[in-house]
Amino acid sequence: MSISTRKKTQQVLIGHVAVGGDAPIVVQSMTNTDTVNVKATVQQIIELATAGSELVRITVNSEAAAKAVVDIKNRLDQQNCSVPIIGDFHFNGHKLLDKYPDCAMALAKYRINPGNVGRGKSRDPQFQQMIELACRYDKPVRIGVNGGSLDQSVLTRLLDGNRAKSKPVSLEAVTREAIILSALESATRAEAIGLGKDKIILSCKISNVQELIQIYQDLSMRCDYALHLGLTEAGMGSKGIVASSAALSVLMQQGIGDTIRISLTPEPNGTRVKEVVVAQEILQTMGFRAFVPMVIACPGCGRTSSDYFQKLALEIQNFLREKMPEWKHKYKGVEEMEVAVMGCVVNGPGESKNANIGISLPGTGETPVAPVYEDGVKTVTLKGTNIAKEFHVLVENYIESHYGVDSPPHS
Repeated sequence: MSISTRKKTQQVLIGHVAVGGDAPIVVQSMTNTDTVNVKATVQQIIELATAGSELVRITVNSEAAAKAVVDIKNRLDQQNCSVPIIGDFHFNGHKLLDKYPDCAMALAKYRINPGNVGRGKSRDPQFQQMIELACRYDKPVRIGVNGGSLDQSVLTRLLDGNRAKSKPVSLEAVTREAIILSALESATRAEAIGLGKDKIILSCKISNVQELIQIYQDLSMRCDYALHLGLTEAGMGSKGIVASSAALSVLMQQGIGDTIRISLTPEPNGTRVKEVVVAQEILQTMGFRAFVPMVIACPGCGRTSSDYFQKLALEIQNFLREKMPEWKHKYKGVEEMEVAVMGCVVNGPGESKNANIGISLPGTGETPVAPVYEDGVKTVTLKGTNIAKEFHVLVENYIESHYGVDSPPHS
């Protein structure tokens, strides 16, 4: 599927990053530092941006956090980090944005949850105040509905209507409709207050894969606002990765979605960067975007009793990702390159030939040699104990010769 087959939505500009319209699907993430801790927050934002996050959201939940935003933005500017910063507001956002105009101006976008913007009679005035502030400072807004904090007034209204029907629908169906209506009615309200459609992004996030897919399919048919995709509370490790991949891949394959976040629970002492890497790999493996040269490696079997090829594949993968921040400015198109690291002669030579550059390492009982292929042609056979280092050099030489400024166009 081509990126051009995505459903056309209204484009929104967040700082220098375009979301929706003809823009590529954007990767975003969120810090988990205490925003008041400026040093830690700046460090994590830079880590996420360096990994490839194109938008970064931070929590703004107190006066101290609101005061810290300007300092965070200034320090990022000093370190030449231009990633747009999004403010995540709940309950008291209207007060914080009003009291701290420097914070309101420093943020590139505001995130509002209709279920948490206020309760009862205070909900509409507080929502209106936040939208008026967004208009005043010319900021886009994500109206982010979350199944765990759904506006109960919308749900109650729909449940009352459902009970009056001769054939009531299920609670799940009513809840899905409540989530969608909360987003759409809030967007309509924001437009009536004066916020342009080109300043509105919608999201409707829950943690059930099938429910999420149904919600976004319905939402996409009923509006042309830019849409943010994410499976909320996705979970930890492989569960979170698999669930997010399953949900978002189905939707993006159907042309739905303009920006994504993978909401992984970090493992103890784990890096927040993993959610960025997963988002990029979903987009790249589906063919929507390219971020870093991809490593093709076999799973191993009884023919590969040594772990040599696994270690080399991991080394090369880490090496490519670490170098990419430098390479993306130096080597045009290098992110589309494929590198094969194979473990034996069964599929090794064939996969190596299909990659831009590949190596076929000796399996158990095979001749201790490692042929290297570049664009389908065997160029050298590596032997001895320095195969890994020698292959690193060959990869770098290939990149320089094929993607460097003076290199011929690479097909």
